[in-house]
Amino acid sequence: RNNSRLQRLMEVYQDRICFLAGEENALGRFLKEHGKSDKTRAGKMMVAAGKTMSYTGQQRLAIRVPLVRLYQEVETFRQRAIEDTRWTVESMEKSRTEYRGALMWMKNVSTELDPDTFKQLEKFRKVQGHVKMSKQKFDKLKVDCLQKVDLLAASRCNMFSHALIMYQNTLVTFWDKTSKTMNHVNNGFKGYQYYEFN
Repeated sequence: RNNSRLQRLMEVYQDRICFLAGEENALGRFLKEHGKSDKTRAGKMMVAAGKTMSYTGQQRLAIRVPLVRLYQEVETFRQRAIEDTRWTVESMEKSRTEYRGALMWMKNVSTELDPDTFKQLEKFRKVQGHVKMSKQKFDKLKVDCLQKVDLLAASRCNMFSHALIMYQNTLVTFWDKTSKTMNHVNNGFKGYQYYEFN
C-alpha cells in the first residue's frame, strides 16, 4: 500500500517537473523573441535571460531520469518481492492452521486412547507422526517467513538508498549547472543600469 502511494506521488512529482520545465522553456522563448526586437541593452538582457531559462528547463528534465528508475524499481519490488513474501506468509499461516488441527486431532485421539487396544495405539502413533510432520513443515515455513521479511526490509532500504543517491547527485548537478549559467549571465551584465518599471 505504501509503495503504491509512493508511486502515485512520484507520478505527480514527475508531472510537475515536466510542467515547470515546459513553463521555464516557454518563458525563455518569450524573453528571447521579445528581446530580439528590442535593440537596447534591455533586449540583450532579455535574450540572455531567455536562453538561461530555456537551458534551465531542459536541464530540469534530467531530474526525471533517476525518478523513473526509482519508479520502475519500486514497481518491480512491489510485484516480485512483496508478492513472494506474501505468498510465503500465507503458506506459513496455512501450515500453522494444519498443525493446530493436527494437535487437536491428537488430543481427541489421546482422550479416547485405551492402552490395551492395539488398534487405537496404532491410530495414536499415526496421528503423532502426522503432528510431527505438520510441526516440521510449520517450523520451516516460519523460519522462511522471518528470513524473507528481514530480506525484504533490507532490500527495500538498499533500493531506496541507491536510487535516492542517484536522485541527489542529479539534483546537485542540475543546481550546479543552472547556477553557473545564471551567474555567468549576471556577471556579463554588471554595470548595466537598472530599469524601474511602473
